[in-house]
Amino acid sequence: MKKRVVRRDGANRSDSTSSVVRTVRYVECQKNHAANIGGYAVDGCREFMPSGEEGTHRALTCAACGCHRNFHRKQVETEVVSESSS
Repeated sequence: MKKRVVRRDGANRSDSTSSVVRTVRYVECQKNHAANIGGYAVDGCREFMPSGEEGTHRALTCAACGCHRNFHRKQVETEVVSESSS
């Protein structure tokens, strides 16, 4: 699942503006399925896939492994794009 957030900076300056684009991905599941017996075992789910539509409770459950999105490692990529005019 990818989310895209855009924030504009420099709104009070007329000569240049910059945008910060953040892409959020939830990658491999890190839930320890053997914690109750004192071990460590993960299921191998490589990427979060929502079970339902955005805005529902099912959107926070992974269709592949059945875990909540919080068990998946969050990966944030930030890109700064600047535009200038003369």
